[in-house]
Amino acid sequence: MTLAELMVALAVGLGIVLMAGHLLVLANGTYAAQVESSAVDDGGRVAIDVIRRAVHQAASVDVDAFAGPAAGTAPARLAGLDARTLARATPGIADPLPGVVNGSDVLAVRFPGAGAEPAGDGSVVDCAGFPVAAGEEGWSIFYVARNTEGEAELRCKYRGAAHWSADALVSGVDGFQVLYGVDTDDPPDGAPNRYLNAAAVDALDDALAGLSEAEFNRRTHWKRVVAVRVGLLLHGSRPTRSEPGSARHDLLGAAYAQAAGADDLGSSLDEARMSPDLRRRERRLFTITVALPGPQS
Repeated sequence: MTLAELMVALAVGLGIVLMAGHLLVLANGTYAAQVESSAVDDGGRVAIDVIRRAVHQAASVDVDAFAGPAAGTAPARLAGLDARTLARATPGIADPLPGVVNGSDVLAVRFPGAGAEPAGDGSVVDCAGFPVAAGEEGWSIFYVARNTEGEAELRCKYRGAAHWSADALVSGVDGFQVLYGVDTDDPPDGAPNRYLNAAAVDALDDALAGLSEAEFNRRTHWKRVVAVRVGLLLHGSRPTRSEPGSARHDLLGAAYAQAAGADDLGSSLDEARMSPDLRRRERRLFTITVALPGPQS
């Protein structure tokens, strides 16, 4: 071969190698994006399924307690907080902390157990999967907090045999928002007339101030909640997008985000305001509206 032929062959070979390397980088990026997308989808589906099951249990009935004289004066099965987070070991939703992740909310569900003690029959479990026996009160509380690495995660808080604890359901949370469908008809017809956040439901209960605890529990608007709407925005664990995202995500729908405005900032999140690292991650919005299968006792 002459020197010219050798140089041409080297140039052609180098071009082929560069093209192959570029294709490999593209294929690797596509694979990484698919893996991240699948992981986000799986995490979101698991979290939504756990929340759906928990809300359904809010309408569960302990037959013995339902027939008792105090059934109507028991506290509401549903409760919530706006733009708050919780400590892992405090009882229930007592002593809430300022929200740290885009105004994310707290959803708390109480429910009766089933089956003989100590472990019940397994038909009723809390959000961590632990069974609750008849005569006991189970709790499933959902809130967002950051772990030791600073990653936001949706946690499930529950009451154990000796103390309260919480476990992560899914990480990579951008926001967690909750609305409550309230039946304001008199008499109630079981259909939601208004969807309100937790602060608005509490505001309706302000008119009940001064009543005895038993009468307040009987008349609280939290017992008129017949549906729960949840919006959960998740992102992947690493940047995989070639370009930063700029989409706006309305966790509870565009109509609510426009109506709520500055009163509920966490209901709408704009990728353009996120850090460059977060803007290049896969992102999915999961929404669900769960109707309670029966009235709260």
